[in-house]
Amino acid sequence: MHFAIIDIETTGGSPKDSKVTEIAIYKHDGKEIIDEYSTLVNPEIPIPPFIVNLTGISEKMVKNAPKFFEIAKKLIEFTEGCIFVAHNVSFDYSVIRYEFNSLGFDYRRAHLCTVRSSRFIIPDHDSYSLGKLTKNLGIALIGRHRAGGDALATAKLFGLLYKKDQKSLETFIQEELNPKRLHPNLDIKALDEIPNKTGVYKFFNPENQLIYIGNSIDIKKSVEHHLRNTKTNKSAKMQPEISRIEFELTGSELIALLLESEIIRQHQPVYNKSSHKNKISHGFYNYIDKAGYTRFFIGLKSNTSGIPLASFMSKKDGDDFMAQVVKKNKLCGKLCDLYNTNHSCFKYEIKECAGACMQEESTESYNKRCQEAINQLNLLGNSFYVIDKGRERAEKTLILFENGSLKGYGYAPFHFNKSSVKKWKTFIDFIIDTPDSIAILELFLRKSKKHEIINI
Repeated sequence: MHFAIIDIETTGGSPKDSKVTEIAIYKHDGKEIIDEYSTLVNPEIPIPPFIVNLTGISEKMVKNAPKFFEIAKKLIEFTEGCIFVAHNVSFDYSVIRYEFNSLGFDYRRAHLCTVRSSRFIIPDHDSYSLGKLTKNLGIALIGRHRAGGDALATAKLFGLLYKKDQKSLETFIQEELNPKRLHPNLDIKALDEIPNKTGVYKFFNPENQLIYIGNSIDIKKSVEHHLRNTKTNKSAKMQPEISRIEFELTGSELIALLLESEIIRQHQPVYNKSSHKNKISHGFYNYIDKAGYTRFFIGLKSNTSGIPLASFMSKKDGDDFMAQVVKKNKLCGKLCDLYNTNHSCFKYEIKECAGACMQEESTESYNKRCQEAINQLNLLGNSFYVIDKGRERAEKTLILFENGSLKGYGYAPFHFNKSSVKKWKTFIDFIIDTPDSIAILELFLRKSKKHEIINI
């Protein structure tokens, strides 16, 4: 197996609008570099000044360089039979594909991202940008933001990853789409128009019926995964039925989650029924036991009545969260269903539990801390806005949660007046609150750290 480690410099912008100004390729056999190719490229369009400042590549430098169509055959031959490898491969691969598309050629190679594979094989680095990661690993990067220097550093990083864990690295190889498994009406070229952004995507069958909806922070990657996946029965059944794909950008992951939930509720797509049923499967519940102590437990939502204080995707997620609540509020592990025992809890033995499990702490004292925990979790009756990322840099998303229910969401200019909260409703499109809205909201608020909360 051979790998073509590639880096390009471009005129900037989106992959669709970028033109290549320089390309460097190092062919690698897993052990060492066995061949290389590099050249400046005349993009045939002006190079913006900030790109010139970043890369040092000026229009004068590329004036006599070959145009892309003049090196296209060389690129096809040089990468034939190779895995296309790049640091943030979605950009480099997309730009190259668009360049070839403009020539009427459908360039496709299996590809691998050294950003994603590095996060798995060498975890716990503060940054996985090429400059910072290679510096931390002691890999020399000479000529930053030039194709030759960046490609060589990526090749050295690739060699390190291959040597450390070849099997895991190879699991990150993304095979190209196999048209034979897909519906003949599906326009594969149209997939290139799907952006690597947050939103929802919809699959339709030839009868124009919605058969699946999903959400993702990278809808292009998720759609391609569905179309490539051969490991599940659902994918094998669904792929031949997909004749059309739609997508909607939301900017905010929370909006994508809420929109997906609402569309599933309305349309009940056939391939969502089984998968969605167990998405939010467990809840955090409380009751008063016979001795008067507040008890907490994680239960299946389908088997437990009442609205949970918090919701989870699995029992393990709930147990992990319960352990945090116990620690933060100095609660008893036995009374929170963490220890199944007829005696005292473990924390009591090491003098970290005040003794509610042995009825040594009064119900008033213990239940007061439990109520504080409940108050921290319970969204019912609260009113606030969630401010999140917009669909583009010039806007922000506003999500309104009022009196314990979701009211709607909308998009405001990036520099909107944060002091005029009363006027924010002009940005909101009101929607129907769903049974899952609160669960989706509190799951998001618990896991995401990139949003802002403004209480009303």
